[in-house]
Amino acid sequence: MSEPRLPEGSVVLVVDDDERLRARLTWAVSDRGYEVGAASGPTEALAVARELRPTHAILDLRMPDGSGLELLAELLQLLPALQCVMFTGYGSIATAVEAVRRGAVNYLSKPADLDMILAAFQRRKPGTAEPAPYYEPPSLARAEWEHINRVLEDCGGNVSEAARRLGLHRRSLQRKLRRFPPRK
Repeated sequence: MSEPRLPEGSVVLVVDDDERLRARLTWAVSDRGYEVGAASGPTEALAVARELRPTHAILDLRMPDGSGLELLAELLQLLPALQCVMFTGYGSIATAVEAVRRGAVNYLSKPADLDMILAAFQRRKPGTAEPAPYYEPPSLARAEWEHINRVLEDCGGNVSEAARRLGLHRRSLQRKLRRFPPRK
């Protein structure tokens, strides 16, 4: 199965307040051969969008200085053909419905890798002729490993606090952390 691709000449805007995630996504998009711009919040994102004129955007839902839903509306007003995927660690059915209602082509919960994000751009709306491209979802083991590491990062690397938040014994969490991440 080939990896999902965007059309040639695509320009991608990555907006996320998490500096490490933003840097990883920006690098991954650039590594695939696309021009990419990054922003940490709505104000910066609008400035970058005016200059870069992106064709695709990956938007975080919750940022300290504004909502991704409000940014979505502003970006679509500026660039009506822009395709946006909402990307959040705080997913709910209500926000997913609202994001799609406001013009997002898709909605993904973190963690998700670049293949999942690119595949989300390629999904068709119901009733269109082309089926959505297939992408292999991560295994339960991979999703668990990524969730554990995200909670650990949220706790500033404090294993005891992460174990408490995850409802695990500290030693059990330490054993899980010693393992290599599952490939899929």
